Amino acid sequence: MEAGANVTVAALQLTSGADESFNVDHALALLTKAVAKGATYIQLPEYFNYYGSPRRYGDLAQSIPGPLTDRLGEFARANGVTIHVGSMLERSNDPERFFNTSVVIGADGNIRATYRKVHLFDIEVPGEVSYQESRAIRAGEQIVTVELEEFCLGLSICFDVRFPELYRSLALQGATVLAVPSAFNARTGEAHWDVLVRARAIENLCFVIAATQAGTTAEGLSSYGHAMIVDPWGEVLAASQLEGEDVIVATIDLDEVARRRAQIATLQLRRPDLYGLNIDKSGD
Repeated sequence: MEAGANVTVAALQLTSGADESFNVDHALALLTKAVAKGATYIQLPEYFNYYGSPRRYGDLAQSIPGPLTDRLGEFARANGVTIHVGSMLERSNDPERFFNTSVVIGADGNIRATYRKVHLFDIEVPGEVSYQESRAIRAGEQIVTVELEEFCLGLSICFDVRFPELYRSLALQGATVLAVPSAFNARTGEAHWDVLVRARAIENLCFVIAATQAGTTAEGLSSYGHAMIVDPWGEVLAASQLEGEDVIVATIDLDEVARRRAQIATLQLRRPDLYGLNIDKSGD
């Protein structure tokens, strides 16, 4: 990892649906636009190649590596870029349930890391949102960081953004950039998305890159959009203002992480001795 490097990064906003071929073709077209804008790290959103009924998960889930990651690896190698495959369906040993998996592909076309979403989107907000991701998805069991040439990347997916413990763990493992590829629900997104993404950047003094789904699928899955790139001070460097497909790009200065962490040393000033199980609920 080259210290002090400026890196141009991109977050893609897609309107994926149930047509996998269409989704992949559009993703490749936006990847090409991101390359033309100078990005060397490009992030796709959650469920980038299929965002539809769980009834088809069994037909579309792949092994990793597999045909889809091979195709994206060819693009990465041909263009000399790192591709963060926001997430895709991965087969598990349970034929009825699958993993929601991120894949990081290096500029040489090889897989550098995989991450299986650990917090599943099981919520019930009466009159607004009802969804049980765990009915068809298995939760992952590992926290993952990966050392890229330019920075240490901490991996997460969508609903993970509500769990600050995960991001603190990633920062303590050396992450200077946090990935949050998402298909964030439109109703909760309007209230919470921007705040959560900026909070994860501020509390860990990291960059956050958040690629997103946008729009409503034929099955009625509505995503908030608002792809974002945020710096360690919580400043939004780039954000999509479109309701559909978009490519947002920013050049990030990795020196900014060390500079801000020296100013507000939250990682050093933690009190983990007080954060364990011995919690006094009496108020004394």
